[in-house]
Amino acid sequence: MTVAGETKTQIIQDNRRHDRDSGSADVQIALLTAQILELTGHMQRHPKDYHSRHGLLKKVNRRNKLSAYLRRVDPARYTELAAKLGLRK
Repeated sequence: MTVAGETKTQIIQDNRRHDRDSGSADVQIALLTAQILELTGHMQRHPKDYHSRHGLLKKVNRRNKLSAYLRRVDPARYTELAAKLGLRK
């Protein structure tokens, strides 16, 4: 359950901080959000797929850790990203 190549490229371009950025917290949070949305749809269709559920929970926890880091380091950037991606908190 990964995001398609061209979709991933578009997400990176939309959220990068400079022209060669592909690993900043902003980009990682945006990619994880896209993967979480995709896995959420899969889980609604296949509620007993426990292996995918485990992967989904790992992605959610990773995104929460990155969000906490970004909120601690640069709160303004976090609020902008959260509003852009539709994240709560």
